[in-house]
Amino acid sequence: MRVYLESLGCKLNQSEMETLARQFVAAGHELVASAEAADLCVLNTCTVTHIAARKSRQATHRLRRLNPDAYLVVTGCYATLEGEAVAELPNVALVVGNTRKDDLLALVQELGDQQAEKRKTQNVIPETIGCAVPEIQYPIPDVEHRTRAFIKVQDGCHNRCTFCIVTVARGDERSRPIAEVVAEVNALYCEGYQEAVLTGVHLGAYGRDERSDLRALVIALLAGTPIPRLRLSSLEPFDLAPDFFDLWVESDGRLMPHLHLPAQSGSDAVLRRMARRNRVADFETLVAAARARIPDLTVTTDLIAGFPDETETDFAETVAFARRVGFAHLHVFPYSARAGTAAARFGGQVPKAERHRRSRLLNELDAELGRAVRAKFLGQTRPVLWENRIQDGAAAVWSGLTDNYLRVLTAAPAGLDLHNRITPVRLARLEGDDLWEESCYDT
Repeated sequence: MRVYLESLGCKLNQSEMETLARQFVAAGHELVASAEAADLCVLNTCTVTHIAARKSRQATHRLRRLNPDAYLVVTGCYATLEGEAVAELPNVALVVGNTRKDDLLALVQELGDQQAEKRKTQNVIPETIGCAVPEIQYPIPDVEHRTRAFIKVQDGCHNRCTFCIVTVARGDERSRPIAEVVAEVNALYCEGYQEAVLTGVHLGAYGRDERSDLRALVIALLAGTPIPRLRLSSLEPFDLAPDFFDLWVESDGRLMPHLHLPAQSGSDAVLRRMARRNRVADFETLVAAARARIPDLTVTTDLIAGFPDETETDFAETVAFARRVGFAHLHVFPYSARAGTAAARFGGQVPKAERHRRSRLLNELDAELGRAVRAKFLGQTRPVLWENRIQDGAAAVWSGLTDNYLRVLTAAPAGLDLHNRITPVRLARLEGDDLWEESCYDT
């Protein structure tokens, strides 16, 4: 069975599709790199914003055009919230909501069996249907090309932030058992992965339904696996106590010094309307505690521009907040009113043009702050996990990530394969926005 997998949206979606890809391969199916070569296309959708929902619809239509003869299975958040509309789209053979996503392989195989029986009754020789790898936003390359594995350890969220549709699409909080996660990370290390990234809708809530917590999971992974690098993805700031950062002191360098802490706004007035459980001072106190315990920590965040009733003063407070914290990266979203959320019913909706103006200003600030953080680390020697060769030639250009999540480029001899190697490098210079290391490789 030949299958093409494509994933839109977050790292959690990417993790789910990587897991699905392994399941298809283990079941004897073939992963293919294009929709045209597939018997079956699986699309994992997103609906966090109007733009994401539109891209999900467009991707469904595009896959149908690329291969009208393939079965098309649509899953993910957009498919969960708009299941009936998705089912009516041409060529969609199956819609799988998030609550049934873990059973997707079995559902696909059942679909194949049903179609085979149907063809038998029509005296048609059954075709096989198959599985593949995503190539749009989050490609799932062949196993031998992989360096970082995204591990879904938790799903669902009990928070009710007024802007968020994901809590509706993902349902209640639920966590995987620690032993199961440890076993998966060990298996991935045996496949050659050098870094495991823990992901979840509400990662900081891990274990609440299992009478455990994220700290216990991290300790178990450090003790029970040899994976060289362990990284945490997005963590809500109100989930973390200052002593949580002791984990980095105890990790012997294996827990990566990078935190993604979604702030969403730097205005207390806006945070209250968002129903966020922290205030600006709380966030800054937490970051200070983290930096005191984790040397060379970088911090990244999410910010929403133009939330209902966000005034120019509120926006200025957000800009000042971002400058004070000194984020390494701002993931900026113009506010998107999502039906089913409380904020969509609020008055004071900021005009679209103004939302996009504020987003543009925040993106300009992101570029400025990012350059300042990269410049701060010039002259340091840091470990880099090299991921892919982005340019060939007499000196091939490779791209990789430092332990504290800075993208680094190097020019290495053409015959030198750096893929999936961790090497200490000296961060030597900035060329525009690009951070380059000092090339001194032995072939």
